[in-house]
Amino acid sequence: MEGLLMPILLGVAIGAIIGFVILKSIEKSKGKKILSETKKEAEALLKEAKIDAESIKKDKILQAKEKFIELKAEHEKFILGREKKISEVEKRIRERESKIASELDKSKKLNRSLEQKSNEYNNKIERLEKKESEVEKLHQRHVDLLEQISGFSADEAKKELVASLKDEARTEAMAFVQTSIEEAKLTADQEARKVILGAIQRVGVEQAIENCVSVFNLDSDDVKGRIIGREGRNIRALESATGVEIIVDDTPEAIILSCFDPVRREIARLSMHKLVTDGRIHPARIEEVVQKTTKQINQEIVELGKRTVIDLGIHGLHPELIKIVGRMKYRSSYGQNLLQHSREVANLCGIMAAEMGLNPKLAKRAGLLHDIGKVPETESELPHALLGMQWAEKYGEKAEVCNAIGAHHDEIEMKSLISPIVQVCDAISGARPGARRQVLDSYIQRLKDLEEIAFGFKGVQKAYAIQAGRELRVMVESSKVNDAKAAELSFNISQKIQNDMTYPGQVKVTVIRETRVVNVAK
Repeated sequence: MEGLLMPILLGVAIGAIIGFVILKSIEKSKGKKILSETKKEAEALLKEAKIDAESIKKDKILQAKEKFIELKAEHEKFILGREKKISEVEKRIRERESKIASELDKSKKLNRSLEQKSNEYNNKIERLEKKESEVEKLHQRHVDLLEQISGFSADEAKKELVASLKDEARTEAMAFVQTSIEEAKLTADQEARKVILGAIQRVGVEQAIENCVSVFNLDSDDVKGRIIGREGRNIRALESATGVEIIVDDTPEAIILSCFDPVRREIARLSMHKLVTDGRIHPARIEEVVQKTTKQINQEIVELGKRTVIDLGIHGLHPELIKIVGRMKYRSSYGQNLLQHSREVANLCGIMAAEMGLNPKLAKRAGLLHDIGKVPETESELPHALLGMQWAEKYGEKAEVCNAIGAHHDEIEMKSLISPIVQVCDAISGARPGARRQVLDSYIQRLKDLEEIAFGFKGVQKAYAIQAGRELRVMVESSKVNDAKAAELSFNISQKIQNDMTYPGQVKVTVIRETRVVNVAK
């Protein structure tokens, strides 16, 4: 068994060695194959890399060439632009040089002509000097000859001649001056008439007669009872709040509002319209509506002033002067509406100033403002022309306008040509037939004086002249005036009126003392 085992083991070992050798040879052949394939792949990759590198190189070269061409084009364009500018500059320089050359030629020609004229002038001067000396010699000979013939010296003859010429010239001058003055007067009168007639014809005149009564129309007579109120408390409240006499009579569907002050009358009319429309009529409501209406009227006055200055083309007027112009609507002068009168005077002044070659806007301004002193909120002792001039100076108007306002009734001296124009136009507007009524103006002044007398006593809060001046209704402060003093005040006012005023008939003085206690429930 052992002899058989050894050959078997030996055969197995040899077989294992042979197998190992065969296995190694197989692995070696596979490794060579893989190595050759790897080399082939590497060569292929290198080839592809070379191809890509060539293509990239070509692209970069092309890009570089394009960039070079682009830069070259820009450079050529820049060079062309510079060359063009240089050529333009050279062209301008050549033109200037040609102009300078032509100017030099002209100046040379002028110099030559000046030299020639200068020589001629010098020659003429020499000839004139020679002739002058000859003339002087001849003149002296003539003078000597005349002195021998006349027996007068030259100075004596000269004095005699000058004296005779003076007398003759004086006589002729006086005759000429007299003739010129007469012609100027005649011409000036004719021209003045033309200017005034033209101005009057170009302004549409209006007869503006104011009265002291307004009629308030009603839809039904049933409203009259509500306006009167229980025991007349509503109508008394209305009269006390507005200072207007309210007359409720048998006139169908109408109530009469009587007051010399148009502003008060308008406030009463509008307040009554609001109360009747609203339907709530009682003393507290009446006072509230009257206060609101008073504010509304003040705003309307400002708006009316603005519209007036805009219509006349006047700019830069102070707001206070605009307000005064608006208040003119509710004032009258001798029965003529003050605003219409002032507008008419302004238009006349503008036309006449334009005809005379003056500033028409300044003349219009002076014409509109010439009567502003007639609408003071408080009475003043100054004449209305001087008061208006003070207001115009206060609110920055020009000196010509201020002088025209103050001088239109000759209170001060006229210092500009606009002043007589305003005075003439004021007279033209007021002199039209029916334009003014002296009686109405004096009547209104009497009513104002009645109220002013009442305000002269202490404790008087409000004072209204009603019933065409036949009654003066005075409201006093209850804290300052008791019942006994109220009776005394009524007597004192009546005595003051009796002593200081002249009036037809009688004036009844009614002093009203009212006490109110107000509390608020929160």
